[in-house]
Amino acid sequence: MDKINRCSWCGDDPLYVDYHDKEWGTPVYDDPTLFEFLILETFQAGLSWITVLRKRENFRRAFDNFDYKKIAQYEEAKIQELLLDSGIIRNKLKVRATVSNAQAFMKVQEEFGSFSKYIWGFTGGKPIVNSFEKLSQVPANTPLSDKISKDLKKRGFKFVGTTVVYAHMQATGMVNDHITSCFRYKELLELSPDL
Repeated sequence: MDKINRCSWCGDDPLYVDYHDKEWGTPVYDDPTLFEFLILETFQAGLSWITVLRKRENFRRAFDNFDYKKIAQYEEAKIQELLLDSGIIRNKLKVRATVSNAQAFMKVQEEFGSFSKYIWGFTGGKPIVNSFEKLSQVPANTPLSDKISKDLKKRGFKFVGTTVVYAHMQATGMVNDHITSCFRYKELLELSPDL
C-alpha cells in the first residue's frame, strides 16, 4: 500500500480508498449527484457505508440511474419489482421513501430553482471546514444537521434523521471532515478559493 496519509475509516479496501480519495468531502453542486447521495445515505441508515458502496452500481441500475424524475413516477408494480431485487437493500420503507423523496426533491427544486441552492443555502454556499486531528473528534451530527433534518422532514422527506443528513453533508463536501493530516484535507482547501 502507498504511504499516503488518509483518514483511517476507509481502511485498505480498494473501493473504500477510491471513494475516500476521489469523492468523500468533494463539494457537489449538481442536483443529480446530490440526489444520488441522498438516496444512498437513506439506504445506509443503520448499516455500514461500505455495504451501500458495494451495491452502488446495483442501485444505479435498479433506480434508473438515480433519475429523480423517473423515480417520482414509480408505481406499485415497480416498487414490488425493486423489493425482489437482491442486488439492492430490500427495505420496504426505504424503497417507498425513495419514491416520496424524489417527489419532495422536485418540490424543493420548484421552490428554490434547484435542490443545490436550497441545501447549500444552509452553509452560505461554501463548505464548512473543520480541523479535526483524530477520527474520534468527528461528530455523527451537529446543530446544523439537526436544523436541516427538521426542515427536510417538514418538506416531506423520509429517512433524513440528523445522522443521515450529516453523513450527506460530509459526502457532498458541505463539510470538510477529513482529518488535518489526511492528504485530501489540504487538497479540498485548495478547491475552495474563498477560504
